[in-house]
Amino acid sequence: MIGVRVVQKVSSTRGFAKVAPHVIPVLDRAVHRLTRGRVLLSAQMLPGVILTSTGARSGQPRRTPLACMPEEKGRSWILIGSNFGRPGHPAWTHNLLAHPDAEVSWKGEDIPVTARLLEGEERTAVWKAALAFWPPYATYQARVEREIRLFRIVRRP
Repeated sequence: MIGVRVVQKVSSTRGFAKVAPHVIPVLDRAVHRLTRGRVLLSAQMLPGVILTSTGARSGQPRRTPLACMPEEKGRSWILIGSNFGRPGHPAWTHNLLAHPDAEVSWKGEDIPVTARLLEGEERTAVWKAALAFWPPYATYQARVEREIRLFRIVRRP
């Protein structure tokens, strides 16, 4: 698939890291709202969710479109805090650390979830799977000094 390789190459560039965080989430939120949760523009290339988390400092709901790695047929997802290879951790990761209970919109369904930061061997195994899933994550990690945070979010009963 030539298209996927081109997108992976472009998404690994520093220019993409500068522009994408300001454009892609805005477009995703707009398309998601217009389609009543059925479509995420960025999900045409990678699976995606809209994460609604509680602000770590504000306590206010924060909606963030994110690429994800689905697991267990929609019972859990991996969220990767790559921040497009920019230096700081994305705000949504701070929110999940402070308030692990959240909600995701997945294929038009709003699902209550609980997030857990992955560490140690579990993180290593998931990171390897993430690199196979979307190779540009390796470029993002090489570009920053921080360890990219990985979260597993699971449906709450």
